[in-house]
Amino acid sequence: MSTYVLMRIFESSANRYDWGIRFLTFGKLDALYDELTAYVGKGQTVLDVGCGTGALTCRAARKGAFVKGIDINPEMLEIGRKRVEAENLIDRVVLSEMGIAELDSEPAESFDIVMSGLCFSELTEAELAFALKHIRRILKTNGLLLVADEIIPGNWLKRILLRMVRLPVVVLTYLLTQTSTHPLKNFADQIESNGFLIETSKRNFAGDFIGIIARKT
Repeated sequence: MSTYVLMRIFESSANRYDWGIRFLTFGKLDALYDELTAYVGKGQTVLDVGCGTGALTCRAARKGAFVKGIDINPEMLEIGRKRVEAENLIDRVVLSEMGIAELDSEPAESFDIVMSGLCFSELTEAELAFALKHIRRILKTNGLLLVADEIIPGNWLKRILLRMVRLPVVVLTYLLTQTSTHPLKNFADQIESNGFLIETSKRNFAGDFIGIIARKT
C-alpha cells in the first residue's frame, strides 16, 4: 500500500500525522530517518525541506546541528513548533512557512546538509527539477543531500503489483483531498544529473521506498 497516498489522508488531521506514518510504515520510517541523520554533525547548518511536524528536524537538532525547517502547511508547522519546544531545541531550530518555489531566496552555499522526508514525491517534474537545482546551489562544496521518499519500483512485476494495490487508494485519496500522487521515477538518475554523487541508496523489499545519501560534487 502506498505510504505517500495514505499520508495525504492523514494530513487532513495534522495531529494524527505522526501516528499514521508510524502505522503505515510499520515503524520503518523512523529507523530510516535515524540512518539519514547519522550523517548530521554538531555545529552543521541543515535545511529540512517539507519538514512537516519536525520528525527529521528534531533528529538533526539533537545531533547538535542548527536546522531550518520549511513547509507550506501551517498546521503541521504548529505541531513541529510544539515538538521543538517540548524537546528544548528552540535555540537550534527555526521553522518557516515556505514552499519549494522560494528556495531561490536562500543564499548560495549556506547549508552543510539538505534533507527531506516524503516531500519530493508531492512535486511535479518541473518542481522537482527546480528543487534539486537550488538545493545544489545552496549546499556548500561536498555538502550532503539526505532523502527518504516514495518511488516507482524498477522491477516490472513489482510495478504491476503495486499499481493494483494503489489504484483504489489513489481514487479514495483524490475524492478526499483532490490531489494525486507522484511516486518518483528514476529518482536516483535525476539526483545524479543535477550534480550529485550518490554514496548510499537503500530500497525496501517492495522497491517502492528509498533512502538516499548524495554528495554535491
